[in-house]
Amino acid sequence: MRKSFSFRIGLFALVVLAMSMATATTSSAQIRISVGFGPPPLPVYEQPVCPGDGYIWTPGYWAWDSDVEDYYWVPGTWVLAPEVGFLWTPPYWGWSDGNWIFYDGYWGPHVGFYGGINYGFGYFGFGFVGGRWDHDHFFYNRAVMNVNVVNIHNVYEERVTNVTVNHVSFNGGPGGIEARPRPEDEIAARDRHIAAVSAQTEHIGAARRDPELRASANHGKPAIAATGRPGDFKGREVVTSREAGGTYNPPANRGSMNTHMGGGDHGNVSHAKDLPPFEKSVPNTGNAKNDRKYQQQQDKLAARQDQERQKLEQQQEKEHQQLAKQSANDARKQQVEQRHQQQTQQMQERHTQQRQQLQQKYQRPPGKK
Repeated sequence: MRKSFSFRIGLFALVVLAMSMATATTSSAQIRISVGFGPPPLPVYEQPVCPGDGYIWTPGYWAWDSDVEDYYWVPGTWVLAPEVGFLWTPPYWGWSDGNWIFYDGYWGPHVGFYGGINYGFGYFGFGFVGGRWDHDHFFYNRAVMNVNVVNIHNVYEERVTNVTVNHVSFNGGPGGIEARPRPEDEIAARDRHIAAVSAQTEHIGAARRDPELRASANHGKPAIAATGRPGDFKGREVVTSREAGGTYNPPANRGSMNTHMGGGDHGNVSHAKDLPPFEKSVPNTGNAKNDRKYQQQQDKLAARQDQERQKLEQQQEKEHQQLAKQSANDARKQQVEQRHQQQTQQMQERHTQQRQQLQQKYQRPPGKK
């Protein structure tokens, strides 16, 4: 059964640099992007049929290409779970101190917070009701997933009430979704995570290279809204948009709008000494007392994170010295370097989430001047 739905995702799309690690212990990255205008509303389309057992639906989203200064649509697609029991937490965009921050998606044993964004097909703002793992098999909820029961027998049906009133694609800020992480979402954020797998990163790259997926060309109604498999933009299971999610009016001078990118890149940070310094934000809650409290809490967090970073840096340097004394072979050196990279990325992710949670706690309420 096919279900139509309206798709939402993020303001200030992204250039996602996700990396797939063989040891499968990496976490998600974030990219801070400051742009002068937002992406189109999310298009309306149907879900392609699930290609087989073990495939998990990963929602599509608008992404930002700084090379052409335009948004482009990354089609939703079915992706094989990297591990039995793992689910996909979709990426989302959040508002903080006048900037839009991209929260990367990740694989993990539980679905975490994704901004309260209603992606449809089981991702209706919180959690996931499109299916569940039972031992080593994934069972699909036919009420919200497009599954051919002739080929896939592990199904069930659980009706879900889902009402989409708009196509807003970001959390917080003017007109954004007003949602905050629940306790179970915060627990999920501390689970072991795996970043987007290679099939997903290749899918993103293919979307970025396709001029027809740019918002300036499709005006919020991409011809390829979803695909049956990652990167397959010409197969039989390509789904087109039924309609745009709303009117898209980008500024005429969008090329001159400010675009700033920064934040974490898993591919470039391998050691604690390479991590960027703590980036403090200016308090702007609209309340002087809260601004002071935010500044104090931010200073304490910066000091604590700096201590953790120095400790890891010293540990890694000590291990480098030991390798030199032992005249370790290349295989041993590679093993240590891989562990250092994982340690650094995990600490970077943890520190990033701590800063974001603090920002969200003290950010100005949406719509308040």
